[in-house]
Amino acid sequence: GTLRAGLQRACAPLPDDPGGLLPGLVVGDTSRLPPAVEADFQATGMTHLNAVSGSNVAIVVGAVLLLARWSRAGPWLAAALCGVALVGFVILVRPSPSVVRAATMGAIGLAALAAGRPRAALPALAAAVTVLVLVDPELAGDPGFALSVLATGGLLLLAPRWRDGLRRRGVPPGLAEALAVPAAAQLACGPVVAGISGTVSLVAVPANLLAVPAIAPATVLGVLAAMVSPIWPAGAEFVAWLASWPAWWLVLIARQGARLPGGTLPWPGGVPGALLLTGLTVALLIAVRRPLVRRLVAVVGVAAVLGALPVRLVAAGWPPAGWVVVACAVGQGDALVLPVDPGRAVVVDAGPEPGAVDGCLRRLGVREVPLLVISHFHADHVGGVAGVFRGRRVSAVLTPSSTDPESGRDLVRAVATGGRAALLTTVAGARHPVGGVDLLVLGPPYPLAGTRSDPNNNSLVLRATVAGVRILLAGDAETEEQHAMVARAAPGQLRADVLKVAHHGSAYQYQGFLDAVRPAVALVPVGTGNTYGHPSPGLLAQLGRDGVRVLRTDTDGDVAAVRTDGGLAVARRGVPAGRQP
Repeated sequence: GTLRAGLQRACAPLPDDPGGLLPGLVVGDTSRLPPAVEADFQATGMTHLNAVSGSNVAIVVGAVLLLARWSRAGPWLAAALCGVALVGFVILVRPSPSVVRAATMGAIGLAALAAGRPRAALPALAAAVTVLVLVDPELAGDPGFALSVLATGGLLLLAPRWRDGLRRRGVPPGLAEALAVPAAAQLACGPVVAGISGTVSLVAVPANLLAVPAIAPATVLGVLAAMVSPIWPAGAEFVAWLASWPAWWLVLIARQGARLPGGTLPWPGGVPGALLLTGLTVALLIAVRRPLVRRLVAVVGVAAVLGALPVRLVAAGWPPAGWVVVACAVGQGDALVLPVDPGRAVVVDAGPEPGAVDGCLRRLGVREVPLLVISHFHADHVGGVAGVFRGRRVSAVLTPSSTDPESGRDLVRAVATGGRAALLTTVAGARHPVGGVDLLVLGPPYPLAGTRSDPNNNSLVLRATVAGVRILLAGDAETEEQHAMVARAAPGQLRADVLKVAHHGSAYQYQGFLDAVRPAVALVPVGTGNTYGHPSPGLLAQLGRDGVRVLRTDTDGDVAAVRTDGGLAVARRGVPAGRQP
C-alpha cells in the first residue's frame, strides 16, 4: 500500500493523461485515469494496457531475466529470481483475478524456462487452464479469462511461426517479433472481442504495434518509481517524469487511432458473432498455408481496403445534407447537436460517458463547440462532458441555476475550467443566439420544489430555431415542469416542428404540453434494454395517434431532422432521409 500510494504521489505533478495512465499501467490503479483516455484505449483495442495484464507480468519478469542472464545465472537460479519478482509484483498490484491469471501464465513460462523445455509451455497452459477452471468454475464463462488464455495460446502457437516466416523473408529479427506478437494475440482474441463489442477493429494491430516500444520502458520505470518512493520521493518523481514520456506516446497512439474514420467495422454480437469470426479465422489460417491462396487473400484484402475505405471517408452519407438537429445514440442519456457552421455546432447535454458523445461529434465533423448547454446535472446528461472537449475548442458552457446534484455540477465545472471555457448560468426568458442557431430558454419558469424529481423538473427547456425549423429540447422535464410551462407560456410559444421528448420518453408527460407543442417529428434518446421502461408504450401510442413520426436512438442509432426543399424530413445514420408529410 505504501508503494502504491508513493507511485500516485510521484505521478501527481505530471499532466493528467500520462499521469493518470501510468499508475494503471504499472499497478492497475486507474483512479486518476481520465475517462477520455479510457475511451480512446477501448476504441483502439489497447484496453489491456489500462490495467495490469499478462504483458506487465512478462515485462517485469523479462527485465529480471535479462539481469540474471547478464550476470550469467543458470536456468534454475534465473527461474528462482524471476519467481521472486513475480510473487512480489503480484503483491504490489494486489492479487485480483486478472492479476492471478496473468501470473499463472507467467509461471508457465518460468516452468518451461527452468526445465529447459520451451515446448512444454503449451501442455502447461492446458494443465493450468484445467486446474483453474476446476478450482473456480465461474472462470469458464469469464471473458477476461478467455482473453488471457487465447492471447497466451496465440503467442505460443502462432507468433513463433509468423516471426520465423518473416525472418526468412528478410525482415529484421526485432521487427519480425514486434509484428508477429501483437498480430497473433489480436487474431486469437478477435472472436471474443467481436462477440462482446459487436465490432471488429481495423486499427488494433497497428496501434498495438506502435505501442510496443513504449510499454516496457513505462512499466519498468513505473515499478522503479514505486520502489524508490518511500525512501527518495524526489527521485521517484524524476523517474515518474521519465516514465511519463513513453506513457504520453501510448496516449497519443490511442487518441489518434480512436479518431481514424472506418477504424471499426460492425459485426454480429454475442455467441453467433464470436463463432462466425472463429470459423472464418480458422479457415483463413488453414487456407493461407498454400502460396496461391495466400497471394489471393493478400490481393483481395488490399483491394477491399483500397476500395471500401475511400467510400467510407468520402461518401459516408452522414450527416445528411440540410440537417437541423441530431440526437446522438449515447445509450441511456441525452446528447443533441445543432449545426452552426461547417465544423461548428451547439451541443445540448453530453450523455453518460465521453466516448459515445465524442464519436457522434466526430461522425458529424464537429471541431468547435461555441456553446455547450447542460440541461441539468444528472449523470446521464453530464457524464460524457469530457468527450465534448476532446480535441475541440468549447467556448462557453451554459447551465441552469439549479445545482442539484452537486456531483454533476462539480464535474461540469472541473472539465469547463480545464478546457478554458466560460461558465454561464441562464434563466427562463433568456435568449442565446449562436450564429444561425437561436436559443430561447422556456423552462423552468420558476424554481420547482417538492416534485417527484426536483432535478428533472428544474432542467432547462429550450426552443431552438435552425434554418426556420423550430426544435423544442425538453431535457428531463416531467409533468410538473411541463404543466408550469404551459400555464406561463404565451400563445404559440411552445409550438415546434421537432420535439426532443422529455426524460427519454418516460410516462411522466403532461398531455397539455404535447398538445401545445404539436410536433411533426419526435426524437427519443434512450438506451437499449434500459431498466426504467423507457420509452413508455402509452406515450409512443399517443404520439402515433397524433400523427407524429417517432425516431428512437436505441433502435435507429443517431437520428436527424432534415430541412429539405419539400419540407421536413428525417434520417437515421446510414439510411436516406425520408420526407415527413
